Amino acid sequence: MFTKQVTDSKVYQWFDERLEVQAISDDISSKYVPPHVNIFYCLGGITLVCFLIQFATGFCMTFYYKPTVTDAFASVEYIMNEVNFGWLIRSVHRWSASMMVLMMILHVFRVYLTGGFKKPRELTWIAGVIMAVITVSFGVSGYSLPWDQVGYWAVKIVSGVPAAIPIVGDQMVELLRGGPSVGQATLTRFYSLHTFVLPWLMAVFMLLHFLMIRKQGISGPL
Repeated sequence: MFTKQVTDSKVYQWFDERLEVQAISDDISSKYVPPHVNIFYCLGGITLVCFLIQFATGFCMTFYYKPTVTDAFASVEYIMNEVNFGWLIRSVHRWSASMMVLMMILHVFRVYLTGGFKKPRELTWIAGVIMAVITVSFGVSGYSLPWDQVGYWAVKIVSGVPAAIPIVGDQMVELLRGGPSVGQATLTRFYSLHTFVLPWLMAVFMLLHFLMIRKQGISGPL
């Protein structure tokens, strides 16, 4: 009864004429789910939920976090000790990050073991692998933001890894660090990556990933 009242309303009809809301709703509600789908096929969805939690809690912390080498650690302490429910928001952000990585790894294993990467879903697999790399990059860049001893040395080690690459290694290290050594430029770059570049990349590849899944359907059993 309520649904009929909504669909008969002038507001709904106005939007439906322009956006074909009913057609989109029918397409979503009529999608066939294969009978072999079980809880292990939900790992990707759980990873998405973790990402949304990360986005929301991270956005809240940007109001108080200061991305400078002199104030970063103090701002994290302020979030934990002074901001209302700041300790909860940061704790949820931290544990959700670990959960997102874990669910992503399990999802990759499930897709691989059930043959979900095979024709015609190769591009879906490639997009998923790229998102896995972005997820790990989230962890590496976020680990440094408190700028404590652990974060500082983690950045120094991770940003120094490309130095082993012949010819371009030193240039890549300087690009990551923003200079010859780890400092303010490094923290600024990692903060920009963590809060702007990586989220947009993740959103783009996630959209492509979901559209391809929607187009090709869920892979069948082996």
